Amino acid sequence: MAWEPFRDFIPEDERNCFIAAYSKRLTSSDADVQIEAAKRWTTWEMMTAHLLQNHENIKRGEDDKFSLAFARIENHYFINKGFLDSDSHLLDNVDKIRHIKSFIVQGRYDMCCPMMSAWDLHKAWPEAEFKVVPDAGHSANEVGVAAELVSANEKLKGMLKK
Repeated sequence: MAWEPFRDFIPEDERNCFIAAYSKRLTSSDADVQIEAAKRWTTWEMMTAHLLQNHENIKRGEDDKFSLAFARIENHYFINKGFLDSDSHLLDNVDKIRHIKSFIVQGRYDMCCPMMSAWDLHKAWPEAEFKVVPDAGHSANEVGVAAELVSANEKLKGMLKK
C-alpha cells in the first residue's frame, strides 16, 4: 500500500537509485512534477516512520507546501550523503568522540534507519549507552523513543549539576 505509489512514480530504468530519481523530479522545472514527487516521497516517509501508522502525519503528505519542503530537505540530505566524507565516516572516526557521554536510541522496528546501523555503531562505541525501544519505529515522536530521548537528556542535565 505504501511502496507501490512511491516506486511507480519513477520509471523502471531509473529505479536503481530512488534518491537520484526523486531529486531530479523535486528540482524539475515543472511545478506539477515537483509537487507530485514531493507528495509521494512525504507520504512514503510518513507511512513508514512509525511502528503503528500515524494517520495525522500521513495526511501531511497531501499538503503541497509541507510535502515540497519536507521532501526537498530530506532528499538534499540524502543526495549529499549526510554531508559526511563516506558512508562509514562516523564508524571510522568514533575515536574522536569516544570521550563524549552519548546515547544511541533505536526503534526496534525502524524501517528508515536499520537496526544494523545502530548495532554497528554500538559495537564500535561501547561507551555510548545503547537503548533499543521494543515497540517503536523511526520517529522521535513515538512514546518509547521520546521517553528514552528525554531520559538521555535528563542524564546529561544531571552531569552539568555535578
